Amino acid sequence: MNIEQHIVAATITAVKDLYQQEIQENQISLQDTRVEFEGQITIVVFPIVRFSKKSPEVTAKELGAYLVEHVADVTGFNVVKGFLNLSIADPYWLSLLNNTLLDKDFGTFKPNGQKVMVEYSSPNTNKPLHLGHVRNNLLGYSVAELLKANGYEVFKVNLVNDRGIHICKSMLAWQKFGNGETPESSGLKGDHLVGKYYVIFDKEYKKEIEALKLAGQTEEEAKKNSPLIKQAQQMLLEWEQGNAEVLDLWKKMNGWVYAGFDITYKNLGVDFDKYYYESNTYLLGKDTVEEGLNKGVFFKKPDGSVWIDLTEDGLDQKLVLRADGTSVYITQDLGTAEMKYDDFKMDQSIYVVGNEQDYHFKVLFLILEKMGKTWAKGLHHLSYGMVDLPSGKMKSREGTVVDADDLIAEMVETARQKTEALGKTNDFSDEEKERLYYDIGMGALKYFLLKVEPKKRLLFDPSESIDFQGNTGPFIQYTHARIKSLLSKAEYAEYSKATEVKDLSATELEMIMLLSKYPSELASAAKGYTPATLSNYLYEVAKMFNKFYHEVPPIVKEEDASLKQHRLNLSFITANILKSGMKLLGITVPERM
Repeated sequence: MNIEQHIVAATITAVKDLYQQEIQENQISLQDTRVEFEGQITIVVFPIVRFSKKSPEVTAKELGAYLVEHVADVTGFNVVKGFLNLSIADPYWLSLLNNTLLDKDFGTFKPNGQKVMVEYSSPNTNKPLHLGHVRNNLLGYSVAELLKANGYEVFKVNLVNDRGIHICKSMLAWQKFGNGETPESSGLKGDHLVGKYYVIFDKEYKKEIEALKLAGQTEEEAKKNSPLIKQAQQMLLEWEQGNAEVLDLWKKMNGWVYAGFDITYKNLGVDFDKYYYESNTYLLGKDTVEEGLNKGVFFKKPDGSVWIDLTEDGLDQKLVLRADGTSVYITQDLGTAEMKYDDFKMDQSIYVVGNEQDYHFKVLFLILEKMGKTWAKGLHHLSYGMVDLPSGKMKSREGTVVDADDLIAEMVETARQKTEALGKTNDFSDEEKERLYYDIGMGALKYFLLKVEPKKRLLFDPSESIDFQGNTGPFIQYTHARIKSLLSKAEYAEYSKATEVKDLSATELEMIMLLSKYPSELASAAKGYTPATLSNYLYEVAKMFNKFYHEVPPIVKEEDASLKQHRLNLSFITANILKSGMKLLGITVPERM
């Protein structure tokens, strides 16, 4: 039982002894004592006043006196309005450090028997990954790793949008203007080559629209009557009919794209347990629609189209099958959800998709619940905001989109320039330097994108992210490297309990309190599907270590062996938490910098 549990149990007894009343555990609220007041743990007294029938101040004083008398580790108290601040004895915190924080299993969770699927990335195969995809991939990967660390069995899946009119546009443009160009002949990554033809299609399509408008057609008419768009639509039809020539071209160009994606995924450090392809799933869902009609969840309109009425749920009527029997997006999503559940039988399924799809997922989950799918309660849309750059919003079709590969290369190059300017890598081999620049550049990118709550739109500034000071990945990486250097100089092999140390400095006490929160930070980050809270916790840990490092005399030169061991232990556990926490964000912390 930790000190918080002791205090809650003692408070229940105190209310019974002092006021002859029964208070429930969930009615007792504890929080960290604010830094400007003495103490470490604060009881919010206001909810207890209804049992004491006295003022908050009087209640707090009576409760404080009771706890000092009955709980060995509570050594004193002070009252600030309705808040009771408790001082906890140093031996308690020293015992916590020696027996809990330094345990090899600290911050780990046993398997909990629950299965979770995290679906992320979900790219289109007509262009390379861009900055928006980068946020999606990093978020999905990190949430999956957090859930895994919390004892869940996790399946990472990628539903690839590998069919449709947009892919036919790239295929048609390559056919017309490509002259047989390949990734090998052009020296371009496959996804970049296919993306190049998507941009070419759009430019040529716009030219045709302008020409048709000059000939007297309206914008809408010109968009429909352009020969190029008609040919792309015809190609899609031929793909659906199984035309061998079209299918061969489709397989060839998608193959180029997948080879390109693999490189980007490797550089981002993300992976998947299973890929689903829309070309295999787009016909799914028609059985689900039939089932919904039989259950009375859907209704047919006179034209034969199938709908669901969600007006009573505050939404609107939603089309689930066209009159001609063809699917809409929601149809295949219904079928794919069912297929994924049949494949994995997971307890939760998390869709990492941008916030422009919020309404779509509300409708999808509601339909599945109304159809009586018991597993629908475990579905969750992890919605996230757009990423902007200082120059403004990302664009897609004009070829000005912020490309993921270019961004990664820029981050590594910026890390190289900033690190070399500090002159601290002179004794590194070329291979070590390259690895370091990659780790710093990617650490900066990942941390900057993950430290912001997913729902928030964010402004990504590459140069601001690579800073060795402030709330950045490189600052945390540098702190870890500094600790490893200290441990190396001190020839610290492994921890042993520094039992002779009896007193803690204020900063050491703060450190132990902060480090002890690591398991609960992991649990809350996983529960909220947000790496942001963990990111900011790790920043606080790094800041706290730097404060400690500057306040205490040089640890390596400390003559008191027990005090030296104690401070090295504190440094050791800090490094472990930074390393394991950053790993869950997909970030490598170098051993030296």
